[in-house]
Amino acid sequence: MSAQENNLSFWEHLDALRVVIIKSLCAWIIGAICVFAMKKTVFHLLFAPSKSDFILFRAICRVAQHFNANFTTPDLSDIQFLNTELTAQFTTHIQVSLWGGLIIAIPLIIYWLYGFISPALYEKEKHYSTIALSVSILLFTLGVLLNYFLIFPLSFRFLSGYEVYSEVHNQISLSSYISTFLILSLLMGLLFEIPILTWFLNKIGILKAETLKYYRRHTFVAILIVAAVITPTGDPFTLLLVTLPVYLLYELSILIIRKNQS
Repeated sequence: MSAQENNLSFWEHLDALRVVIIKSLCAWIIGAICVFAMKKTVFHLLFAPSKSDFILFRAICRVAQHFNANFTTPDLSDIQFLNTELTAQFTTHIQVSLWGGLIIAIPLIIYWLYGFISPALYEKEKHYSTIALSVSILLFTLGVLLNYFLIFPLSFRFLSGYEVYSEVHNQISLSSYISTFLILSLLMGLLFEIPILTWFLNKIGILKAETLKYYRRHTFVAILIVAAVITPTGDPFTLLLVTLPVYLLYELSILIIRKNQS
């Protein structure tokens, strides 16, 4: 840390933080405007997992054909999306734009925040924090992609085809589809931060690999309960899809910490 940075007053630090917040808000707004303007492309991507020709279903079909298994691409053509509220389509467009703008702005926001706090860190702390930030962004992205390409399409296929009575037809509301997609994406992104969180707790001496190994069974039950609470659909199929990758991340955390301790 330089002498000039050490001599900054409280109000100068506050002013620097204010600049970071203003720049972050501007980046968010610009990102949201870009997403808003790309309505056709954005909503095509959002509704792609609800189509029979989605990449996941085509891939499963090709694998099944290779092994001579009986699997056909699901017929989702009869699924109808409807809107019953006058302002819902416009507010949904705004909601998706804000979320998309935030996703676009997050790398810049993290970079600016890191630039604000980095003068207070030692060189070793800067090294570890840079690694942690990079890995956390990567893990969050992987969680969102897993939801988009696997968890949400399979959940949608299962739930949209499920019926309690043949005379009851599924008509899915726009708000239900979008909110389920966004919530699952956010939750999977956050749950994928488990390895970096455990790594950080190990670095500061709070957590050890032996502790994680001892509480394996307890953790599996806890993950199952948390997944049941946070899963918006509440069905066992989606519950299993959320629980398994999160528990595998827990096992990965044990390996990372064990290697870190050795």
